[in-house]
Amino acid sequence: MEIRTLAIITPFGIVFVCTGIIVNLIQAACFLIIRPVSKNLFRTINGAVAENFWLLIVWVLDWWSGFTVQLYTDKETYRLIGKEHAFLMPNHMCDTDILMMWLLAQRFCCLRSALMVVKKSSKYLPIYGWAIWFFGFVFLDRSWEKDEQKLKSSFKELEDFPRPFWLTMFVEGTRMTPDKLLDAQEFAASRGLPVPRNVLIPRTKGFVAAVKYMRSFVPAVYDITVAVPKGHAVPSLLSVCDRQPSEVKMHIKRYSMKELPESDAALAQWCRDRFVEKDAMLEKFRAEGRFGDQKIPDAGRSLKAVLVVITCSCITYFGIYKFCKMFSLLSTWKGNGILAGGLAIVVLLLHIFFEYTKLPQRALVAAETNGKKN
Repeated sequence: MEIRTLAIITPFGIVFVCTGIIVNLIQAACFLIIRPVSKNLFRTINGAVAENFWLLIVWVLDWWSGFTVQLYTDKETYRLIGKEHAFLMPNHMCDTDILMMWLLAQRFCCLRSALMVVKKSSKYLPIYGWAIWFFGFVFLDRSWEKDEQKLKSSFKELEDFPRPFWLTMFVEGTRMTPDKLLDAQEFAASRGLPVPRNVLIPRTKGFVAAVKYMRSFVPAVYDITVAVPKGHAVPSLLSVCDRQPSEVKMHIKRYSMKELPESDAALAQWCRDRFVEKDAMLEKFRAEGRFGDQKIPDAGRSLKAVLVVITCSCITYFGIYKFCKMFSLLSTWKGNGILAGGLAIVVLLLHIFFEYTKLPQRALVAAETNGKKN
């Protein structure tokens, strides 16, 4: 499947890689020249530049794969979402959760300020990882001794952010797989906690730190529950690029920061209670196929993403044409070798992205075993 997908997606991959390199260069120049003078001006320019890169990914979800998202929320949350700073707390269902958050941010005009807390290894991915590093993502070692001070400084830096931002944290710490769910169930049973069936037990230290250091300037927590209806496969980067359509439903509930407890222990318990509620909500979703709150009409696929893809494609392929013509690459064996090498680099980068998002072998074995049992 991956070889076929690589062949299909490579023309777009060329655009993605070339655009990403240009974005990285602009980000690096702004980081060195503008950020020392004005942090907020750097954020404004960086957000505008990076947004075009994220829109390439939005286009893949929206237009290429036929990915659809249905939102459920109440009227008050719908009125405020996208108009205020917010801390997002979704369940971590699959490797495309980050892409889904970008799609959601695009729907509410927050794409250029959609920040996330992710694992440290992400920033070493070529092009994509460099882009999110310059953009201001928070990278964790998954060791509280190393991460505590990093989170504190990162959260406090957002206090003067120049526009409404979203900071997403997957507080489960990792995406849910059958083996990780089994571990969570055994842990819950051994501690006398509610045994989850659809989510993992949250790691509350990061959540507590986020609320503690941002509650003075972030007015709300958005508790987001993501579910896939029956008959639809859980999406992955590979399936999205292979044009396998999928549907996801999201329930969004807004909590005012003022409503949250003050003490660390009470905040941790509040977070765990929300995941118990998520679990019950997902269990009910399995039976009914929908969430209880009001369904929000879809704003439609992004036309801006189409415009960005067309523009970037024209610039990329016109640039390649002029480069080939300038150095007569198509008329010599050496020139053909250079072009073949460039194409091989693009294919290799796409392969790296696919491999990075795949489940570990242990999780794949557990999933296969679980499927046989079912």
